[in-house]
Amino acid sequence: MNSKVAATLFFFFAAFLITARPQSSDGAEKAPSPSVLVQTTTLRRGALPKIVTVFGKAEAGTSMQEDITAPASAVVDAIFVKAGQQVKPGDRLARLGPTPETAAAYSKAASSLDNARGLVERTRTLLAQHLATQQQLADAQKALSDAQASLDALAAGGASTPRTLTSADAGVVTSISVSHGAIVPAGTALLSIARANGLVLRAGAPPEQAKEISKGDAATIAALGGGDVVHGIVLLRGFIVDTKTGLVPIEITLPAGTLLAGQAAQAQIVTGTAEGYLVPHEAILVDDGGAPYVVQAKDMIAHHIPVKILLSAGTKDVITGALDQHAALILAGNYQLKDGMHVRIADPAKKPDGQ
Repeated sequence: MNSKVAATLFFFFAAFLITARPQSSDGAEKAPSPSVLVQTTTLRRGALPKIVTVFGKAEAGTSMQEDITAPASAVVDAIFVKAGQQVKPGDRLARLGPTPETAAAYSKAASSLDNARGLVERTRTLLAQHLATQQQLADAQKALSDAQASLDALAAGGASTPRTLTSADAGVVTSISVSHGAIVPAGTALLSIARANGLVLRAGAPPEQAKEISKGDAATIAALGGGDVVHGIVLLRGFIVDTKTGLVPIEITLPAGTLLAGQAAQAQIVTGTAEGYLVPHEAILVDDGGAPYVVQAKDMIAHHIPVKILLSAGTKDVITGALDQHAALILAGNYQLKDGMHVRIADPAKKPDGQ
């Protein structure tokens, strides 16, 4: 091949390479658009329960607490139980004896009764001898009746012999207010008993959280330190703030035999549900201004969507916003994406919905 032919072939080959190379509109080579490899999930609607957590102790409910009181002025002769002790119907609780004053009053009333009986007998004898009238006999009999009534009243109040007080129901002695030998007036509380099925969880909630709680809300209860989870119902949500604790009083029912009186426990009260889009917590991002957002993939393009978090619970969040239910929600890799960037799906077999 001579040099002229070789030069001609080289010219045509170079021209072919130049014309075959792609050119951008401005004559420069166009760089490929950047993309990020991501994992996605389908966007679905759902709900999570709204939960308020409170802490408290097992105590007798307001309507389930029985105070044992002194029926009359008396001396505490004996106490047969201790705080925390279980009692059955008929079990002895305490014995009350007469005070020195009531014992003296009983002795005086007994003497008055003997005198009244004697007066009636003498008046009858005199009446038979026509030395007394029927009216005098009636007056003597009235005095006898009054003396007997006074003595019976003192006896009923324990002025004659010690009186033993017993339990009317099964329960637990929660407190003892008196000591042996004490002199107590009528109506004095001697001890308190919580009925066996009358324990409640007495707890408290901050005012803002308490507003969400209503009577009848369901709750799950677990003793602090471990134990079985039991179910209860809110009996009471107070309408005032306890000045000592700064909390609103809450009472929750307890199944019989689940907690001991005074035992501490935690309760989770379900106050309602939050409904919206239920998403994994990892889908939530926060912009420079602190506002939450998620990233969706549509037509393989990333779109930042501002959202509002209605509720967070563990690994799930309920959110709302201008979301496209047919576009995939980006999980892994979302933090790398700017609005408008191209995305690549980690598993090609699983493309975003609508692609």
